[in-house]
Amino acid sequence: MNKRILIPTDFSKNALNAIRYTIDLYAKLNCDFYFLNVFSFEKYTTNSLNIPEEGSAEYLLAQQESEKKFDKLINTLSLHEENFKHNYFTESTANFLSEAIKQNIKEKDIDLVAMGTKGASGSKGVLFGSNTVMAMEKIRECPVLAIPEHVSFMSPKEIVFPTDFKDVYKRSEFKYLIELANMHNAEIAVLHLENNKELTETQLSNKQLLSSILSETKHQFHTLKEKNLGKGIQIFVESRESDMVSFINRKHFFFGSVFSKPLIKEIGYDSDVPILALH
Repeated sequence: MNKRILIPTDFSKNALNAIRYTIDLYAKLNCDFYFLNVFSFEKYTTNSLNIPEEGSAEYLLAQQESEKKFDKLINTLSLHEENFKHNYFTESTANFLSEAIKQNIKEKDIDLVAMGTKGASGSKGVLFGSNTVMAMEKIRECPVLAIPEHVSFMSPKEIVFPTDFKDVYKRSEFKYLIELANMHNAEIAVLHLENNKELTETQLSNKQLLSSILSETKHQFHTLKEKNLGKGIQIFVESRESDMVSFINRKHFFFGSVFSKPLIKEIGYDSDVPILALH
């Protein structure tokens, strides 16, 4: 069965880069790519409070503009590289982004959502940045891959997986990460940030379980003395020139009081490598 990947786009360079990166990442697999554009009506109406009704002149103009841009996008992609394993589908909608994403995941049984992210320095009003962070926090039905705007595709050789070994992991949670690592013959670098404390019995047991889950995949365990999680991950990734960071999005892990800032926000805005949030 084809892998089904949803990619929201605002037709910016940043969004095009995310599309190209994802297409190259899955070059070897049969994939259906669903491109989603949420169009706005600013150009077509002076009243920003009332959204034009479906079928109205303003609505149709905005929809047609979006569809024209999709035609251009598909032409650009076919010039980039024609891959007969890939099919492209487009959808223009006036729905809210989060609702449109969730609806597509449900209706099309999406395996992965991929998005470009500008980070906090991106210009205001641009679709991504905070929206990518929203997607990583809110979408729990499938993994979310966030691709920074300056990242060029290179087949990943090392994927960093930060953990405190406090959670009991399930094999099903790692299915996507293991598949991706094996597809590119990449090694998973399991990173534990310690603050001079030895692992408890529970942590040691969870570490052993993780080793068993990753037994069919190249992996290594690493320890770094650094209290600040975001900074520690950044130091590790930069020093080793790692290609991706992945973690499991468990609610308490991101919103608990363990960290001063939620992890996704902390490394999501500053990351120079793609981030894969698993669920």
